[in-house]
Amino acid sequence: MSDREVTMSQFTRHSVKVPANGVELDAWLYLPACEEASLNKPAPAIVMSHGFAAVKELYIDKFAEAFAKAGFAVLLYDHRNFGKSGGEPRGEIIPYQQIEDMREVISWLSFHPEVNAEQIGVWGTSFSGGHAIMVGALDRRVKCIVAQVPTISGYQTFLRRAGSRLRAVQEEFEQDRTRRSKGETPTYIGVIPQEEQPGIYASDEAMAFYSKAWTLAEGWENRVTLRSSEKASEYEPGLWIARVSPTPLLMIVAEDDTVTPTDLALSAFNRALEPKRLCLLPGGHFDPYVTHSTRSITEAIAWLSKYLK
Repeated sequence: MSDREVTMSQFTRHSVKVPANGVELDAWLYLPACEEASLNKPAPAIVMSHGFAAVKELYIDKFAEAFAKAGFAVLLYDHRNFGKSGGEPRGEIIPYQQIEDMREVISWLSFHPEVNAEQIGVWGTSFSGGHAIMVGALDRRVKCIVAQVPTISGYQTFLRRAGSRLRAVQEEFEQDRTRRSKGETPTYIGVIPQEEQPGIYASDEAMAFYSKAWTLAEGWENRVTLRSSEKASEYEPGLWIARVSPTPLLMIVAEDDTVTPTDLALSAFNRALEPKRLCLLPGGHFDPYVTHSTRSITEAIAWLSKYLK
């Protein structure tokens, strides 16, 4: 563990490297400075990661700080191939690989002497909201889940986003696979449009959200491999949601979400078993990060406190 980077009256933040399946993940470990900590009592803990192509500096560090102030140890990390985490090719997103990494992060955190290994929860948002559902269904070490605006069906979302270009995009996937099979470099696409480069997310709200990364996260690159988009279209966390129970599940859903569509999220929530809770927020996909962050943070803390403390 490195020296403390940030010391606040209610928590400390440490920069750490977490080994996971052959790479090192860049992370911040927040430790609460509460009465339990002063008595050397291990704290309940939360594993956190961001969504598609996003990094920890993009708004959710404020969530981690709030959770630490509420008495939780928090491990907030960047996925492999992003930020300062290791891995190649850069900008590649393979969902099931990220899930396996998340489970390794849980293991690493459970060994930490200041963490109660029996009280670990997972908080995920957008693409990693889908991961939180998947890990909750697969790994009983997880005792509580918060899935904020989660990916539910990559295929259904892909159909809506591709529209009339569906077959053309599928052909691009096939051509990229052929090139990679020949040993050529992978094809890259933008996360958001930039100059002559098209992007996966072209809405004004997506542009405003991701473009903020250039200010908040040093070195953020506006690109992912085309294979990342292909693998996202095959990702189906919603098929696993009924298996999350008996682990408690909070879903935070935006009323007008077109990135991880609202109707898919509500349908998945109805399939989930108890204990579960739905928090429905006004606005679109990116509003829980900023506009309604106070509400989304408050709801998460209440749920996590109920089942981890």
